[in-house]
Amino acid sequence: MVVASQPPIVVDLTWQGGMRFTARSEDASFVLDGPGNAAPTPVQALAGSLAACMGIDVVQILTKSRHPLQALQAQLVGDRRGEDPKRFTRMRLHYTIRGDVPAEAVERAIALSRERYCSVWKSLRQDIVFETSFEIQAKQGHGHEGTRG
Repeated sequence: MVVASQPPIVVDLTWQGGMRFTARSEDASFVLDGPGNAAPTPVQALAGSLAACMGIDVVQILTKSRHPLQALQAQLVGDRRGEDPKRFTRMRLHYTIRGDVPAEAVERAIALSRERYCSVWKSLRQDIVFETSFEIQAKQGHGHEGTRG
């Protein structure tokens, strides 16, 4: 079975002066700033895109499975090389899940996102050490944590 490819993503970039650029793709626009003073740097945007891509997947998987997800927060910490190109060498993505969601369901959602669905992760170099972890805050004082490398 042949699956049709997605239409290409087109981003138009306009220099705004200094090291600041406006990017537009379809109806969405955003600003990128080289030094990160007025907007995220391109590398910060890349890290945010990975966290958001996987977060969207995790939310979709958990809600489609009818788990009572109340909130999701994520923090991505990315280590970079010291010399050019200062690419990511290691990333750690930690989720904080609120709701009465079983740990096994969160582990499965993260694994499916990483291994199958997240286009951003699949577009990055696969030699980046990428670790995920999570904690569930079901009720005050009752929680569960998990880690995956």
